[in-house]
Amino acid sequence: MNISFTKQQEEYISKQVASGEYQNNSEVIRDALRLHGIYRDKVIKDLRREIEEGWNAPDSKRTMQDIIDSKKKG
Repeated sequence: MNISFTKQQEEYISKQVASGEYQNNSEVIRDALRLHGIYRDKVIKDLRREIEEGWNAPDSKRTMQDIIDSKKKG
């Protein structure tokens, strides 16, 4: 597998290895992917919970235009 990184990403990876926390670049990437998976699972779980709360909440008396207008003001 061939992966390209930006200069900034390469510098970040190198700094992580230089810190001694990781032995090589691959360890940094594996850890980043592991953390990404945890983060993604949490975001999806949180979104599902919010959707469920919305479905179970009482109906709003606000119209779609009321909601749009309130966002324009804020």
